[in-house]
Amino acid sequence: MQLILQVLFSALLAFASWLFAKNIMQIRRNIFLGKPQDISDNKPQRWRNLILLALGQKKMFKNVTVAVMHFIIYAGFIIINIEVLEILLDGILGTHRLFLPIFGSFYTFLINFFEVLALGVLVVCVVFLIRRNSLKLKRFISKDLNGWPRSDANTILIVEIILMSLFLLMNATDKALQLIGAAHYHTTGNFIISGGLSTLFSNFSTSSLIAIERSAWWVHIIGILAFLNYLPYSKHLHIMLAFPNAYYARLTSTGKMDNMKSIQNEVLYAMQPEHAPTTEAALQKFGAKDVMDLSWKSLLDAYSCTECGRCSAACPANLTGKLLSPRKIMMDTRDRLTEVGKNINANKEFKDDGKTLLNDYITVEELRACTTCNACIEECPVSISPLDIIVELRRSLIMEDGNAPQEWNGMFSNIENNFAPWKFSPEDRDKWVQEMG
Repeated sequence: MQLILQVLFSALLAFASWLFAKNIMQIRRNIFLGKPQDISDNKPQRWRNLILLALGQKKMFKNVTVAVMHFIIYAGFIIINIEVLEILLDGILGTHRLFLPIFGSFYTFLINFFEVLALGVLVVCVVFLIRRNSLKLKRFISKDLNGWPRSDANTILIVEIILMSLFLLMNATDKALQLIGAAHYHTTGNFIISGGLSTLFSNFSTSSLIAIERSAWWVHIIGILAFLNYLPYSKHLHIMLAFPNAYYARLTSTGKMDNMKSIQNEVLYAMQPEHAPTTEAALQKFGAKDVMDLSWKSLLDAYSCTECGRCSAACPANLTGKLLSPRKIMMDTRDRLTEVGKNINANKEFKDDGKTLLNDYITVEELRACTTCNACIEECPVSISPLDIIVELRRSLIMEDGNAPQEWNGMFSNIENNFAPWKFSPEDRDKWVQEMG
C-alpha cells in the first residue's frame, strides 16, 4: 500500500511540474513576442534593485502597516516552502518527517517558526479579505476589477487561509499521535501553536487521528500543487515575475523618454540639410498598434502587474474623472497578449484576428488623458511602467493614423515650420527681448 501511495504521489508531482513548466514556457514565449530591447547595463545597480524592490519590498513601506502585513504573507510564502520540500521528499520516499533526525532539536525550532508564520499569514489574509471587500477602498471597488480580477484576488486569499489551516491541522494531529505513542509518529518536541491545538483531539481514536493527519497532509500538498498551476492564470504570477521585473527596471530618470532616432534625424536634416542621406530611407513603423510592437520589457511589465491599483490611485487624470486608469492599461495589455498566445497555440503561428491592442482594448480617450507625469511609475511597488505602453500607442495613433486633436495638429505644424510650438517666425523669436528695452 505504501509503495502504491509513493507511485501515486510521484506521478501527481511529475504531472503538476510538467503542466507548470509548460504554462511558464508559453508565458516566456509570449513575452518575447515583443521587440528586442537591450537591458544589460549597470548590473550591480540592477541586483540592488532586485534585492530592495522585489525581496525587500522597499516601495511598499510608504504605507508601513500594509507593508508589514504584505511582508508577512510574502515571507510566509517563501520560507514555509522549506517545509514543503520535506513534504515532497516524504511523499516520494515514503518517509515521515525526513528532516527530523537530520536537524534534531533545530527541527523543532524550524517548525515553530513556520507555524508562527503560518498563523501570521492566516490572520493577514483574513484582514486583507475584509479590507478588500468590506472597507470599500476606492482602488479595490474600481470597475477595473469587475469580474475575474476581483474573484482572482479573493480566491488566492481564501486558498492561502485553507493551506495554512491545513498545515496547522496536520501538525496538531501529528502531535496528538505523538502523545499517544502511535507508530511512525516520532517525538518532535513542543510545537507552540499546533501543540496547543492538539488538546482538541485528545479524545479521538488513533485511527481517526491518522485519517485526519493523512487527509490534511494530502489535501495540503495537492492544494499547493494546484496553487502552483493556478499562478500562470492569475495576477499572482507577480510572486515570481517581480524579481526579473525589478532587475530590468529603468535606471535612468523616469522623466526621460526614449526618442526615436529616425525622428531626431528628421529634425537634424531640416536644420542641416547637408547631412540628409541621398538614398531613399526604408519605410519604418512608428509606435505600437498591437502587443507585438511593444518591447519585451513592456510585456514583462504586463505579466508582472499586481493589480494593486496604486498607479491609478496616484494618476491625476484618473483622480479628475478621466477614463484613463494605468492599472487597466496593464491589464488590457496582458489580456491581449494572452489572446495572442492562444491564437498561436491554436494555429502554430499568429493569424490575424482583426483585433489590435489600440482601439479594441485601449481607447483613444484613455491615451489622450495621460499627462506623462510618471506618478504611476513612482507608485508601482515593482517598477512597472504603464507610461512606456501609453507613449508607444500614442506614437502609432498620431504618426501612423494621423489621429490627433486639432489643437495638437496646430502645435505639430508650428514645430515643423517654426521649430517651436508657437506660430512665430524663428527670426522673431528674440524680439520680445528688444521690446523689454
